[in-house]
Amino acid sequence: MKSGFTLIELMVVVAIVVFLTMLAIPNFTRFLAKAKRTEAYANLHALYMAQKAYWAEHGTYAPALAGPQGAGWQPEGYKGGGLQENFYYTYGLPGTEGTHYFTGKLNTPASLLSGGYANKDSFVIMAAGYINGEKKPDILSINQDNKITIVQDALL
Repeated sequence: MKSGFTLIELMVVVAIVVFLTMLAIPNFTRFLAKAKRTEAYANLHALYMAQKAYWAEHGTYAPALAGPQGAGWQPEGYKGGGLQENFYYTYGLPGTEGTHYFTGKLNTPASLLSGGYANKDSFVIMAAGYINGEKKPDILSINQDNKITIVQDALL
């Protein structure tokens, strides 16, 4: 008698492996999206600190993130925006790339930052990213009270 596996037994094993893979891929994708959102939380808190430091010195919040009237913040290693960047989300306020906002490697359009502003008494800085592909953007904001709000949740 010969020993070994029949074709049916091998097909059953392959079917089980495929089924387990189908279960694992969405969980893995969600894990990656959560990791990208963690980056956004860290950068939004850094932006909050930069705005508070600017306010302490000037008595108003900075109307830009970088440049002459900026809060002195830009993502580490910023190269001009887009795919070459080491960060994922687009951060900032409506305005000009490199001054008011910074585009991350997900190339999320700055138009999603339209809720951002800064004036004498308050600010809202936005972060937006298509962390699950092109389905729905994840949009977060932080204000002068250090409150992060999930404006649109791509993880749902």
